[in-house]
Amino acid sequence: MMKRRLCSAILFLQAIVLGLSALVLVQSKDLTNTQALWIGLGLSGACVLVAGMLRRPWAYVLGWLIQAGALALGIYTPAMIVLGVLFGLLWFTAYRLGATIDRDKAVPAS
Repeated sequence: MMKRRLCSAILFLQAIVLGLSALVLVQSKDLTNTQALWIGLGLSGACVLVAGMLRRPWAYVLGWLIQAGALALGIYTPAMIVLGVLFGLLWFTAYRLGATIDRDKAVPAS
């Protein structure tokens, strides 16, 4: 339960950042404006969708793929490498820490 909460919080924050990254991607000479908007807003929408699906174990795999996609945006905008690494670390921390908290809550106190 805590893993889901923490991971969904990270995905919602990342959705905002990726939505705003579409505005930066428009400045890229390698992408058309339409491509930049589809990429940025598509990843942003994927964050929101996956955050809602985290009740299912396979949705965490999609969360990892979003992290890889955010990091891959560094091809077009080097600043996204920094943000991709940062959000990847936040996702990893939320995933691990949430799982640890859930596991500790499941163990009865003695």
